[in-house]
Amino acid sequence: MLILQGANYIHPNGDLLFSDLNLTINKYEKIALIGHNGAGKSTLLKILSGKLRPTAGYVKTESVPYDVPQLFGQFNNLTVAQALRIEDKLKALNEILGGEVTDENLAILNDDWTIEERCAEALSHWRLAGLDLNQKMESLSGGQKTSVFLAGIEIHRPDIVLMDEPTNHLDLEGRNRLYDYIRSTRNTLVVVSHDRTLLNQIEKVCELSQRGITIYGGNYDFYAAQKKIENNALNNDLRAKEKALRKAKEVERESMERQQKLDAKGKKKQEKAGLPTISMNTLKNNAEKSTAKLKTVHTEKLDHISAELSQLRSALPDADKMKIGFNQATLHKGKSIVEAKEVNFAFQNQLLWKEPLSFQIFSAERYVIKGRNGSGKTTLIKLILGQLQPSTGSLNKAGFSSMYIDQDYSLIDNQLTVYEQAQQYNSGELQEHEVKIRLNRFLFGKTDWDKPCSALSGGEKMRLILCSLTISNQSPDLIILDEPTNNLDIQNIEILTAAINEYQGTLLVISHDEYFLDQIYVEHIIDL
Repeated sequence: MLILQGANYIHPNGDLLFSDLNLTINKYEKIALIGHNGAGKSTLLKILSGKLRPTAGYVKTESVPYDVPQLFGQFNNLTVAQALRIEDKLKALNEILGGEVTDENLAILNDDWTIEERCAEALSHWRLAGLDLNQKMESLSGGQKTSVFLAGIEIHRPDIVLMDEPTNHLDLEGRNRLYDYIRSTRNTLVVVSHDRTLLNQIEKVCELSQRGITIYGGNYDFYAAQKKIENNALNNDLRAKEKALRKAKEVERESMERQQKLDAKGKKKQEKAGLPTISMNTLKNNAEKSTAKLKTVHTEKLDHISAELSQLRSALPDADKMKIGFNQATLHKGKSIVEAKEVNFAFQNQLLWKEPLSFQIFSAERYVIKGRNGSGKTTLIKLILGQLQPSTGSLNKAGFSSMYIDQDYSLIDNQLTVYEQAQQYNSGELQEHEVKIRLNRFLFGKTDWDKPCSALSGGEKMRLILCSLTISNQSPDLIILDEPTNNLDIQNIEILTAAINEYQGTLLVISHDEYFLDQIYVEHIIDL
């Protein structure tokens, strides 16, 4: 069991990340922890693992959790055995088998005589058969590093497992193995992920937000349905409040006009009656006080409604606030823009693909390039873009414009500000205020315009690229997305999905995210 009670966390710079978090995770329970980037999911996992202490509150656990990290840089100088924290135990076993049966070695081994066999079986299960445990972690790919830590679950056999974005670097086969583990395991699980296929394997979703932790008793699809109901209700409340504000303004205008008419009518009567000046001034002051009091009543009512309206608008999901508007691509639907015949590429005289590739790409259609990690997906993209030339076969291309959005968002110049980056795509037709209107549509307000691009998150960089597409005179004929969902939270994935579904040009995607591919209606597969 894991119990989180009244947890607060304040960054070293004094910024509050979250406060008064409460969560109880029972034995054998599996929960998915979701929330926007910056909400504090990874920090909360570190607190649950005991690697970080909350500023206030406490964590209680019956056993030490095992964690599968999202980032691996801190392990690069370690061997696989050191990263898995089994080096001492393996060394003790080998020394015992070599005749050094010391109390120290026996204590370190702790009767774990099957450690070597478990290592071999676990690594083999995660497609790392024969991996040298003395190999440095820095020599492994991202997917292999993730698989090492997933293998560690079987090696250590913990009761509680914490995972931070475990599918980020896994190919489809690796993901499917992970989904199988999540469905079948009796471990207590806490998983942070934006992979909605994974989230559908878990029957309890917990959302971390400014309100704290909200528990939804179902998988991701159930959560999404509940959020849709909540957002529909929120939009209904918003429309009702906007209507109430318009009505209140109309009532104020009518009331003030009526009061002004009454004041004018009363003044005429007073003048006709020939009242003394002092009496006229007294009546005038009373009328002004009455008008001011009426104005105050209406102002207070309008301010109250406006405050409620502002609160409702701030609660809207970012995707609902955005306005996307792409110019259309120029190529007519169905035009052949790429034709590959028996194409292959050689690295150091070794052909990359066992079978040469033959395929066609037609304009205004949607394609996914699939294959294991290391199968040459990025190489194929470079061939299509003309950055590499095929070693065998032919690759014929029609004239088309393209945009390649890689995992690192290299199209963004980190030396520029947000506004300067947007201007890079402005052909000169849009005035400064029009560019800033487009930035506002993509949730970059006045305070963001002078922010350096280096300070942007992955989701913000993605939105800035999409914004730049709307600023450009013409959308590219071909957009290529390389693992576009890897660094995005669910909300930004939904923003990307909405934008892509509005785009009418040709789409070529590298992705292992089956849920995303289904949402953007991919029609064709190029299988490596």
